[in-house]
Amino acid sequence: MAREEIEIEVDRFGKVTIRTIGIKGTRCIDAAEALVKLIGKEETRKLTQEYYETDEHNQSQIDVRQRH
Repeated sequence: MAREEIEIEVDRFGKVTIRTIGIKGTRCIDAAEALVKLIGKEETRKLTQEYYETDEHNQSQIDVRQRH
């Protein structure tokens, strides 16, 4: 089973970047949009190759880590 992750990066100017990793199909949009609602305005969106792949995974696990 492939690992699914959401990476959130905040740069020194306060710009937030959200990346979905291992989340295939339109589920990546759903995951990112839930976070956009919390953060605020979305400036740009870039779809990765995983967006165009078929989603074969139905179970999710959330693992929250903070990088320093």
